[in-house]
Amino acid sequence: MSASTKLSTIFAQAIADHLDVIGSLPSQQPVLEQIAAEMTRAIIAGRKVLWCGNGGSAADSQHLAAEFVGRFRRERRGLRSIALTTDTSILTSVANDYGFEDVFRRQVEALCVEGDVVVGISTSGNSRNVCAALQTARECGAFTVAFTGAGGGTLASIAEATLSVASKDAARIQEAHILCGHILCDWVELSICERPTVESETISR
Repeated sequence: MSASTKLSTIFAQAIADHLDVIGSLPSQQPVLEQIAAEMTRAIIAGRKVLWCGNGGSAADSQHLAAEFVGRFRRERRGLRSIALTTDTSILTSVANDYGFEDVFRRQVEALCVEGDVVVGISTSGNSRNVCAALQTARECGAFTVAFTGAGGGTLASIAEATLSVASKDAARIQEAHILCGHILCDWVELSICERPTVESETISR
């Protein structure tokens, strides 16, 4: 098989696998609605949404926090959201002093309050630092959310709501995660923007 044929096969297979995974997502609508409702509740109550993950999931955390703080589709106030993956001084000092497993847990301990929403993203569901973060978040009284792949891993046993993508391929899982993240952004933003003006004006103050 020539190199160009191999490349064409890779392309076609990736598209086919992606469509299969995305096609399975309608079954996740009930849990997405639950997560969106909890995020909306938290923001209206003056609480916040925190995100954490490693590698590509760290990038997803930053991306989705930015959609909340900036905007997704609509002009509105910034919505409280923090990616726990961005402060290099915290990440490196905690990793150095306590260990890499504590880089998110320690931030949750410092920043999370009762009524917040904490989202842990892990394609395997077994990232120990993400699991530790969600366990601490539960102890703080936050609503905990897991974005995982097939099976859910350890994270699914900790989180109160789990979005489990029907794949074991990290790339395909991440593609589904960001689509679902965008759906949540759209849902929460619309929910906030449709509230009476007097309430909308108080959000994020």
